[in-house]
Amino acid sequence: MEKIDSINLYKTEEAEAEVEVEVEAEEGMISDENGNEKGNSNSVDSVNILNSDIHAENEGGGAEDINSAVSRIIDDSVKENGNLLGVIKPHSLLPQPEVPAGVAITVSPGELNRSQSMPESFDMPAIGKFFREKSNSLSSAITKRLSSMRDQFDDEKVVMKSESQQVTEFDLSGMKVIVNLKPPVKKLPGRVSFFSRSNCRDCTAVRLFLHKENLNYVEINVDVYPKREKELIERTGSANVPQIFLNEKLLGGLVVLNSLRNSGMLEKKFAEMLAGKCPEDAPAPPVYGFDDDYEEQNDEMVEIVRVLRQKLPIQDRIMRMKIVKNCFSGGELVEVLIHHLDCGRKKAVEIGKNLARRHFIHQVFGENEFEDGKHFYRFLEHEPFVPKCYNFRGSTNDNEPKDVAVLGQRLGKIMSALLESYASDDRHHLDYIGISNSEEFRRYTNLVQDLHRVNLLNLSADEKLAFFLNLYNAMAIHAVIRIGHPGGMIDRRAFFSEFQYIVGGYSYSLSGLKDGILRSNRRAPFTLMRPFPSGDRRLEMAFQKVNPLIHFGLCNATRSSPAVRFFTPQNVESELRYAAREYFQRDDAMQVDLAKRTVYLNRMIKWYNTDFGQEKEILKWITGYLDATKAGLLTHVMGDGGPVNVVYSSFDWSPNA
Repeated sequence: MEKIDSINLYKTEEAEAEVEVEVEAEEGMISDENGNEKGNSNSVDSVNILNSDIHAENEGGGAEDINSAVSRIIDDSVKENGNLLGVIKPHSLLPQPEVPAGVAITVSPGELNRSQSMPESFDMPAIGKFFREKSNSLSSAITKRLSSMRDQFDDEKVVMKSESQQVTEFDLSGMKVIVNLKPPVKKLPGRVSFFSRSNCRDCTAVRLFLHKENLNYVEINVDVYPKREKELIERTGSANVPQIFLNEKLLGGLVVLNSLRNSGMLEKKFAEMLAGKCPEDAPAPPVYGFDDDYEEQNDEMVEIVRVLRQKLPIQDRIMRMKIVKNCFSGGELVEVLIHHLDCGRKKAVEIGKNLARRHFIHQVFGENEFEDGKHFYRFLEHEPFVPKCYNFRGSTNDNEPKDVAVLGQRLGKIMSALLESYASDDRHHLDYIGISNSEEFRRYTNLVQDLHRVNLLNLSADEKLAFFLNLYNAMAIHAVIRIGHPGGMIDRRAFFSEFQYIVGGYSYSLSGLKDGILRSNRRAPFTLMRPFPSGDRRLEMAFQKVNPLIHFGLCNATRSSPAVRFFTPQNVESELRYAAREYFQRDDAMQVDLAKRTVYLNRMIKWYNTDFGQEKEILKWITGYLDATKAGLLTHVMGDGGPVNVVYSSFDWSPNA
C-alpha cells in the first residue's frame, strides 16, 4: 500500500490552500520542505506546516468546515482517478487523533497505537511541547479526519500509476492535491557496506549515489569508529576511503563506482555480488552502545585526591558575610598532606598548588591558585555551577587530561559525521530526534566528559578558534535535545545562559563561549553585564580582537542563523570566509532593491554592529562576501553618491528542524 510521504500546506493570495502529498510505495517517509526524508516504515515522522494562518473559505467555518473540505478532497479524488489513497496514522508528536462529528466508526484513545520511533526512556518534553503548540487548527483537523478514515481504506487495494506518469493531480474547490509516486527501495538479499571518513567529498558522493538508487547500506565512519580503521587496512591494503563492499567482496572506491555506472554494468554487478545472503565475514554494521577500547591513564595525583576527599573536613563556612558551601581551608589541606605523606609544609603547599593547576580544587573566590592559611577552597565537583553542566555525570573525570587539540579535532569529526547522516543537504535543517538516538551522539556525550580538566592554554590561535566554534555548535545541538528550542524570550535565557559545560575546570554557557571568549568579553545584545567579571580566570582564554566572521560560523539552532558546520584548525579562516559568502547568498540575509535604494540585512547584523562597524562600513565590508550579482547591485547603490537606506529584517527564531 502506498504511504503518504509529505504534506506541505501553502496559503495562496486567494486564501486557497495547496496540499502536496508525496507517496512512496515501500516505506513511509516524511520530507521537510527541502525534501529530506526522515522516519521509518509505517510511521509519519514529520509534518511541516509552513503557514499557520490558513483559514477555511467560509468566514464562519471552524474545524467542521475544514473536515468537510478534506472529506470532499478524498471523495473527489477517488471519483476522479478511480484510486483509493492509503492513509496511515499520524506521528506521535502530532495532536491526539479524535473522531470527527458524524463519523460512525468510534476509536477509543486506548485503542490507538502510537508511534514507537523514539524510545520510551528518551525524555524530550520540550521538543514535543514545541510541535504541539505550533500545530494549527487546519493541520489538527486534517490529522483527525485522515486518522478516523484509516480503517475504511486499510483493506482496499491501491492502484499504482505507470512509471511514466509520476504525478497525479486533483483539482478541487479551494484545494489542489498533488501525489508524487516514488520508486520503492531496492531490496537485495546481500548488504552494501562502505568505509568513510568525516568531511570526505568522495564519501559524500558515494552516499548520495546510494540514496539516489534507493539502496539500503551500512556506513562505517573510521573517524567515529577508530578501531575499524585497522579492519579497513586489512581488507583493502590501505587506509584510503571510500571503500565499497558488496557482501564480503570489495568493489572499490568512487572511481570504480563511476566506471561501472558509465559502462552500464553497475546494476548487473550489484545483482551478481548481492545475490546471496550476506555472510558472516562481511564488514559488520556498527553496534550501538559499545565504545572503542581507549587506554585511560589515571592522573598521577588521583590517589592523593582520593585521600583528601575522605579526610578533609568539607563543610559550609562563612566568609565575607557570605555562606560558602562545601569548602575547606588551605591550612586544613596542608595538614592532611603532611600527615598522609609524611612531608614538610613547603612540599605540601607545592602539592596544593599542583592540585589547583590540574583543576582538582579551586579557590572559592578565584583570587589565588593556592595558599596556606585560611583561604577557602572546594573540589571541582562541589562548584555551584556543576548542576547546570550537561557534560557532568555524577563525578569529575580523574583520568590524566588528554591533549585538548586532539579532543577538539575528534569532537569536530564526530559532529560532522552526525550532520552527514541527519542534516539536509544545505545543513539548514537537522533531524534532532534522529541525532539523539544515534551512536555518534552517544559517543559525543561520552567524549565531552574528557573536557573537565583539559589545559586550554596549550591551544594555538587557530586551534582555539576552531575549538570554541565547534564546541558552541555542538552544545547548541545538545541543548535542543536536552532542554528544547528557545521559542520565547524566557526560554532563550535557559538555552543561552543556563545550559553549560565544564571545560578546563570552569563552566561555559553558549553566551559565555560566544560573547565571553569569541567576542572578547563583550556584552550580548540587550544585556547590561559582560559575560565574565574582572578577575575571572576564563578571561585568559578570551580573544584580544573580535573577528566578525565568527558570527557566520555559529549556529544557534534557528532558521535565521547560519548553516551549522564544524571547522578544522588547519583551514578555519578560509572556512569562515566561505561560511560568510554562503550566508549572504540567502535572501533572508541580504537583498538590494535598486528602485527603493534600500539594502535589506538580517537583524543579526544590527545586534552585533559593535563587531561589524557603522552602516557604511558594514555595507563596504559585506561587498567582499557577495556573489557578482549582489555585489554589483550594492556597489551601484553605494557608488552614485545618493542616500542608501538600510532595513533590518526580523530574525526567525523558529527551529532549524
